[in-house]
Amino acid sequence: MSFPSHQPTEGHAMTSNYLNVREDWLGQRREEVLEPELAIVDAHHHFYDRPGWTYLRDEYMTDATSGHSVEASVYMQALTRYRDGGPEHMRPVGETEYVAQTTVPQPGQPRIAQSIVGYADLRRGANVREVLEAHQAAGEGRFRGVRHLATWDADSSLANPLTAAPQGLLADTGYRKGLAEVAALGLSYDAWLFWPQLGELIDVADALPDLPIILDHCGGIVRIGAYADRDDVICTGWRASLHELARRPNVFVKLGGLGMRINGFGFEQGALPPSSEELAAAWRPWLLTCIEAFGPQRCMFESNFPVDKGSYSYVNGWNAFKRLTQGFSATERQGLFQMTARRVYRLT
Repeated sequence: MSFPSHQPTEGHAMTSNYLNVREDWLGQRREEVLEPELAIVDAHHHFYDRPGWTYLRDEYMTDATSGHSVEASVYMQALTRYRDGGPEHMRPVGETEYVAQTTVPQPGQPRIAQSIVGYADLRRGANVREVLEAHQAAGEGRFRGVRHLATWDADSSLANPLTAAPQGLLADTGYRKGLAEVAALGLSYDAWLFWPQLGELIDVADALPDLPIILDHCGGIVRIGAYADRDDVICTGWRASLHELARRPNVFVKLGGLGMRINGFGFEQGALPPSSEELAAAWRPWLLTCIEAFGPQRCMFESNFPVDKGSYSYVNGWNAFKRLTQGFSATERQGLFQMTARRVYRLT
């Protein structure tokens, strides 16, 4: 089967909120892989097929086989290869079809997209079941959940205009009914929002205690725009909400996604790309707070590639995660690097 390259939005909107990936810049600081025997499940990555930016199976495989022992990965929806025709609400199923059919496992290679998370418009309420079941069929046994972004802030410069959500989406009646359908089918929900919205996610977790909820990217750390130079205020509010959210046993958290523009670390501004030591130092208070709140058995590391590739290389990013956890027990590290992802996303 051939897959169209049709995209539903303009090229500028697709790329304007992302940092440019500069392979020549990344190549200026190549590190040896630390602990190459440590098994990894990359809990979050994308394929992109956008004007001026292609990152599909081969590109990801190059990164995933650059030295770390990546055994499998979780694919996360990214508006890639939607169907060109048919009902609008069914077009996202094309992404699951494309990913499933282009990531057939090969002997000796990582099991790329062993679990797949797709998009469905949850505002369709009970009617979203049709879309979810179509994703399940298209996923060839690998479809595991849904992500429908909820990112909103009064500072409209923060959200990508491609994926910006209306205010209060998580409380929308239709959206909640859609989430109930996700739970009823035994699927999970990936939540991507900004940290001031964590209270809204607490309400969702209370309303749907049987729904596995995975909080993406450390809970939406935003340190630019209206939140620039306010780390004390951010950390206090974010930490309190994170610990409150962690009291809900159906919630898990992904550790990573801190190489984006909104995170405000400025790695991309250096003459050289950051070393793993520099990444670990910058990330330490944020990642360790997540682990403190949720525990290693409810946390999982993610690359968030290719989005975070604008800030650092795959090797250096995973080296930083390894540096940050050197004082953890073998069982704790196993949970962080692979077992939480295997359990939550039901990797076979």
